[in-house]
Amino acid sequence: MTERPSPARVAVVLGGSHTGMLAAGALAGLADRVVIVERDELPATPAPRKGLPQAGHAHMLWSGGVRAAEELLPGVTGALLNAGARRAPVTTDVVALSAHGWFRRWPESHHVVLAGRDLLDATIRAHVLADDRVEVLEGTEVLGLAGSAKAVTGVRVRARDGRERTLDAGMVVDATGRGSGAPRWLAALGLPAPERRQVDTGLAYASRLYLAPDGARDGFPVVNVAPDPRDGSPGRAGFLLPIENGRWIVTLNGTRGGEPTSANADFLPFARERLRHPLIGDLLARAEPLSDVAFTRATVNRRYFYERMPAWPDHFTVLGDALAAYNPVYGHGLAVGAQSALLLRELTRRHGFGASGLSRRVQKAVARPVSAAWDFAIGQDVFYPGATEDGPTVRDRLVAAYVSRLMYTATGNGRIARRVTDVTSLERRAEVLLTPSVLLAALVGPLQPALTGPPLTAEELKKAGLR
Repeated sequence: MTERPSPARVAVVLGGSHTGMLAAGALAGLADRVVIVERDELPATPAPRKGLPQAGHAHMLWSGGVRAAEELLPGVTGALLNAGARRAPVTTDVVALSAHGWFRRWPESHHVVLAGRDLLDATIRAHVLADDRVEVLEGTEVLGLAGSAKAVTGVRVRARDGRERTLDAGMVVDATGRGSGAPRWLAALGLPAPERRQVDTGLAYASRLYLAPDGARDGFPVVNVAPDPRDGSPGRAGFLLPIENGRWIVTLNGTRGGEPTSANADFLPFARERLRHPLIGDLLARAEPLSDVAFTRATVNRRYFYERMPAWPDHFTVLGDALAAYNPVYGHGLAVGAQSALLLRELTRRHGFGASGLSRRVQKAVARPVSAAWDFAIGQDVFYPGATEDGPTVRDRLVAAYVSRLMYTATGNGRIARRVTDVTSLERRAEVLLTPSVLLAALVGPLQPALTGPPLTAEELKKAGLR
């Protein structure tokens, strides 16, 4: 009979989605056993599941997250590409309209991996669960934490048959997403409420899957039409991402007062008539719809500042959307989750599984990638009416003004475009945007004149049926 490991050598990960799976992969080998607690039944193949309604919307994994995932799970990037995921160089294969005009398609600085969320999750899940030290308790609900304000010793769960029990553990990781009960669980242990900030633009998302025109099913660029928050109207934006099997996933969104609807008949008119440029609508008019519209309003920016709490229990860590959830338009959630899981592994290796103070160190470390994504997310969102109770802070205004100037400069300066993507890709920290040479370039502004239209090549226009 195989001897069960001591509870002190068991890690329990709450949530079996992207961040949870990567956290489990990070701890496999550092713990004797990793148990993933998941409320859903996880599909064996790329398929929808009830607890992941956002899978119907566009997703991208920035290169900072790709590198972290690959380091955690060697070979996973190749597996994604072999399954049909697309590697798109940035900004070479990106046609983007910013608030300041069209970006040029500069030589590759970084990249994104594009895939349907079901494919992305299934590929990562297969890699993690191939390790026999990792197991999943499916159909299991988390009820709360066991332990005290000083140290968490496990987690209380309820199985689908109604039976409740406590899973003893030497480490518990909360990766349950936007619906995390961590504030409530910590309060039950006698800890104070964490500092929290919320920025809610009232954004609504509508997404639809299309079969691309024959000639545009391979190698077509990403298309992004962003809003201009300076015009005083609701922010409306659109993304077209080429994913596996010759398909496009298209997401349209609008802030309070400018939302798309969930009706199939409204999707194309919104893309053509309500965005700042009709390019996405023109492309969709020549593509074949493959799905109904997926619609959601769960897009609020919300961050818990757990790293600032005066006390934090040993053996408990919060990662992913449970820690900070962003407006999905910026595409940073997946990459931050991957980078946070990598930091979890690095610090656990350095200090030892179950070490005193480890969880607090991890919570402070993951605040770095979280903060980078947070500043990008709220830098624009905080200015929409009703997004916050008190309006933008002085810091918000200063950061937004500088980022706006950088984005304007990047439309006509390839070096600054690269510096911006250094940060948006989460490959480098925001400090690279504050060097003397970047500050000077921002003061000077773009070196080339503004483009008068989308930078699609003649071949791309022909492939898409626009010429």
